[in-house]
Amino acid sequence: MLVSMINHAMVRLRSLLVREIRAFFQARGYLEVDTPKLAPSLIPEAHLEVFATELINPDHPCVPLFLIPSPEVWHKRLLAEGSGSIFEITHCFRNGEQIGPYHNPEFTMLEYYTVDADHLDSITITEALFTHLLDALTPEIAAMPGPGGRRSEQSRNAPPARDLTVGHRHLERLLPPFTRTSVRDSVLEHTGLDLDLLTDSESLRTAVRQLGLHVEDEESWADTFNRLFVDRVEPAIATDRPLILTDYPSGIPVLASEGNDPRYRNRWELYVNGVELANCYAEETDANAVAHFFAEQTAAKRDARVPHAVDPDYPHHFGPSFPRCSGVALGVDRLLMLLAGEINMSRVILFGMSGILSVSNYR
Repeated sequence: MLVSMINHAMVRLRSLLVREIRAFFQARGYLEVDTPKLAPSLIPEAHLEVFATELINPDHPCVPLFLIPSPEVWHKRLLAEGSGSIFEITHCFRNGEQIGPYHNPEFTMLEYYTVDADHLDSITITEALFTHLLDALTPEIAAMPGPGGRRSEQSRNAPPARDLTVGHRHLERLLPPFTRTSVRDSVLEHTGLDLDLLTDSESLRTAVRQLGLHVEDEESWADTFNRLFVDRVEPAIATDRPLILTDYPSGIPVLASEGNDPRYRNRWELYVNGVELANCYAEETDANAVAHFFAEQTAAKRDARVPHAVDPDYPHHFGPSFPRCSGVALGVDRLLMLLAGEINMSRVILFGMSGILSVSNYR
């Protein structure tokens, strides 16, 4: 007899999570959008590998297309055309990453842009989102079988959600307010290195080698920083409360605006229980800065396994008419893991890639 391996309680929880995310943003006047999963060109991001396909037309040449790693490529165009604040819950695709507890090549992303806001405003919005989700979903989670909940009539007739989080340690770790610290302070605390004094590639490489880490010759500042961060800082991040790491170094090229200190960008990342969950920028609006980013990243992608097209006209969407705004990208699958108390993404998604590739007819 074929035994179903589908966790129907988890399917229901995902459905409720998506419903409550949608309700939160719609109640605040955000416009929900539905953008394509395929694009003929992408925003060049040197650290990302993508999936390539093509449009076959019997009467015309084939057209190369790419699965989007993020809906940002479409959202920026909508913002430039006056969409106002927007959000989307969509599937994204990233190639060249190890399939594991926190990664699947296809994943669900929540991306939301708030007009007339900066990255600090987005922290407040994200805290409000978490509060809403915990209030709405904790009774359901507490009633679930498995590591995150318990199965009993008492839990199904539970008191208000905020009381329910008591005794559910994994839910307590999601509670706002979020702790905030700068990347510089976190690196200094956990490694003793002061990023203010290590702004060039050679000095950072030397300092990181002195900590005992292997660093390639001619490695970029960003690659050395990421090596240091993943090896020494990320494992030491506190897990008792959500943590916002603010003010990322400008040595990591992103489309975030420059901070008051030009060595840092108006960007933050959210960690919950040690898991990276969300990334936020106060968006870059200067067309020249965007064009420089495109040129720099396009050159850096020459060694990509899957070369892809970059639209040379894309930076023209920016400039005086582009609104001041802040964007957040949040991993819905990881959020569901944290809500359900699971430790592997394969437990919260239907037909994860690890399962698909393990079937007997895979070659």
